[in-house]
Amino acid sequence: MSQALVRIAAGWLLGLMLAVAGAVVAVNMVNNTVASPQQPVREYLDALRSGDGGKALGLLRATVPPSNAAMLDGTGLQTAASRLENVEIGDPEERPGDQVIVPMEYTIDGSRQRTEFLLEKTGTEWIFFNTWAFVPGRLPTLDITVVNGSEANVNGVPVNMPNGRNSFAVFYPGEYEASLNGQYFAAAPTRATVTARDRPVAPLNLLTQATGSLKKDVADKVREFLDGCAAEAVKEQKLQPDCPFYFASNNRVQDGTINWTVTEYPNVSIEPFDGRWLVAPLDGKAKVEALQQNLFTGAWYPLEEEVDFSFTTRLDVSGDTVKVTPLLSF
Repeated sequence: MSQALVRIAAGWLLGLMLAVAGAVVAVNMVNNTVASPQQPVREYLDALRSGDGGKALGLLRATVPPSNAAMLDGTGLQTAASRLENVEIGDPEERPGDQVIVPMEYTIDGSRQRTEFLLEKTGTEWIFFNTWAFVPGRLPTLDITVVNGSEANVNGVPVNMPNGRNSFAVFYPGEYEASLNGQYFAAAPTRATVTARDRPVAPLNLLTQATGSLKKDVADKVREFLDGCAAEAVKEQKLQPDCPFYFASNNRVQDGTINWTVTEYPNVSIEPFDGRWLVAPLDGKAKVEALQQNLFTGAWYPLEEEVDFSFTTRLDVSGDTVKVTPLLSF
């Protein structure tokens, strides 16, 4: 064989070896990037951030427990994922049975967190490229309760709370915030971070309180009742009217001179009790004025007395309607 043919054959052989080496490098690069175990995790995280619950559930290959699904799509899901910052997806850690752990570290509210995803090798594509998928599991749930309430807000989504409680299926990782901001009842926001499918999540308890608006409306109705009661007592010229306040005297009082005024209106305090809202006993002061006659001397002189009073009420709130019913005992 001539030297020219040898050189040509050597060139072909070198080219073939370089092509094979390049193909091996390319396969390894693909298996370490788009065909790596980290790739399903990246796609899953993108689906969470987009609020695409259907895609996230399909990638995670998870079953949904019996629960409320309000956090599995849209705003609720997107908000939960948006609170993840400084996300770092780590290198796979091998486990038996063609499985790997893919760790992901991130911060939520400045606190460093870690989630581990379990994936399994499901085969190859085009002979060389590995395929990976999440090991099937079950979504975690987040329990939420609200005192004396039937609704709440979770991650910006209004939700129903039958009998003051509900359980929500949630994706992980993410942060979920519950609150109540109604016209008459409100609860401060409280948050829970969900980092894994098999780690218990502490329930969120909303401690509902009466708002200033409700207290004002109740106070206005109490004031209206007391002013009306005082006006009726003056009209009927009674020292002992059908009111929370009264005055007892052994002297004769001149008809037409009796005048009642409320001098100190009650402070309103509303607290939850046994599934209802109770108004604390209402304490105040009223003043009676009149002309009275001493039965022994016959002299007339002014009557001016301030009396303490106290009474209770029943509070009924339906939608935007507030009803206050005084409970008087005589």
